[in-house]
Amino acid sequence: MKKVLATLTVLAMITFGNVAVMADEVADKAQAQQEVKQDAPAEEVAAVDTSAVEEEVAPAEEAAEGEAPVALHKVLKTKFIEGGAGFMAATLLCLVFGLALCIERIIYLSLSKTNTKKLLADIEAALKKGGVEAALEVCRNTRGPVASIFYQGLSRYDEGIDVVEKTVSSYGGVQLGLLEKNLSWISLFISIAPSLGFLGTIIGMIEAFDKIQQVGDISATVVAGGIKVALLTTLLGLIIAIVLQLFYNYILSLIEGLVNEMEDSSISLLDIVVEFAESEKKAKK
Repeated sequence: MKKVLATLTVLAMITFGNVAVMADEVADKAQAQQEVKQDAPAEEVAAVDTSAVEEEVAPAEEAAEGEAPVALHKVLKTKFIEGGAGFMAATLLCLVFGLALCIERIIYLSLSKTNTKKLLADIEAALKKGGVEAALEVCRNTRGPVASIFYQGLSRYDEGIDVVEKTVSSYGGVQLGLLEKNLSWISLFISIAPSLGFLGTIIGMIEAFDKIQQVGDISATVVAGGIKVALLTTLLGLIIAIVLQLFYNYILSLIEGLVNEMEDSSISLLDIVVEFAESEKKAKK
């Protein structure tokens, strides 16, 4: 009996010990879960705060991205000042004067174009009806270098066909000189613009090295200023030279077209004059 009671007592103690241990473990787990629950709202609040900050930053970034771009004339003005007003202004004057001369030449050459086929037909008809004086009147009333050449040639008709041919050829050279007027100045500005840009480049590099010598240390900030001036002046000079070169080549193409037209029409005029002279000889006979 005593053995049974002792055994039951030992079993009860073991059972109660296990229950106590289990209770302690359950309590620890419950406390840990409670601590996790208590920490969770803080983390959620932090996440909410972070998301709120991100939401506030995002509209700010979108607003920054949605800002209107700086106007082109303001950018050009800033770069003009940064490149040095002296050399930039001198280089820009090359563009102004060069474009003025190009526009003048384009207008002059455009007004110099003549409908040579119509002019030759009118001269031929005038020679048949009223002779040389009527043909000269047609040339007087027509604008352009071709009409001027025809007038000079027909005015020497009485001196012979050879004289007419020489007069047409000689006065064609005079008209060519008038067509090519001011082209040398345009070519000069095309050459000067990049030269001024390169001169600004050299001066900018000299200023950069002077600053390095004064500071006594090679710093990117010190060097960048001089190099920036050098690059901006060179850039402007090259852009001006390219623009003027395009206009210059266009003017040359106009002159070439007019010269070809003058040569072809002069040959046709001589044919008309020779035919008229032969018809006069036949009429006299």
